[in-house]
Amino acid sequence: MTTRVLLADDHLLFAQAMAELLAGRYDVVGIVGDGRALQAAARTYKPDVIVTDVTMPHMSGLDSVRSLRRDPHVPKIVFLTMHADVDLARECFNCGGSAFVTKESAFDELTAAIDAVLANQQYLSPDIAAGLIDASKEPAAGADLDQLTSRQREILQLFAEGKTMKEIASVTNLSTRTVEWHKYRMMRMLGVRRSAELVQHAVRMKLVV
Repeated sequence: MTTRVLLADDHLLFAQAMAELLAGRYDVVGIVGDGRALQAAARTYKPDVIVTDVTMPHMSGLDSVRSLRRDPHVPKIVFLTMHADVDLARECFNCGGSAFVTKESAFDELTAAIDAVLANQQYLSPDIAAGLIDASKEPAAGADLDQLTSRQREILQLFAEGKTMKEIASVTNLSTRTVEWHKYRMMRMLGVRRSAELVQHAVRMKLVV
């Protein structure tokens, strides 16, 4: 039976190119461009493997994967990202990923990663593997965001993308007052006083670029 693969990347041309390359070996069931669409498509198509970017609109690949882990059907996760970052790779594995591949890698690495996760193995791009092994065991640079709830991370990402409180309220189905409460609670928890500093935290965690 052919392996079913779902692709998630907000760079449509890149995702389409990946789909064409993978089509000869796997059944590419769909392409989505943001984290919310990824959740819906995963529940509809029930793929064997999801290949997802980390930084996407509306909801990051990390938070989307965290949510999917609560579903009965949990596919294997391959993170494919432009960020060759040791701390980010660690976070991707911690949230449920089985492979971390950089977009600078050869295409053969992506297929090797997919095959590895299907065999219940982990895969890490060689270009950052050494850095991950040698990295300090101290908390990652963005570990301070671990104390935030998934809802707060979602609101933080939308805020960092430049959306207004009203727009965030519409996307999240919350009241504007509740969104504002979450924002200022996050500022207190993270020890920041200005909105710009809050955005900087989102950038450090690759919620936005």
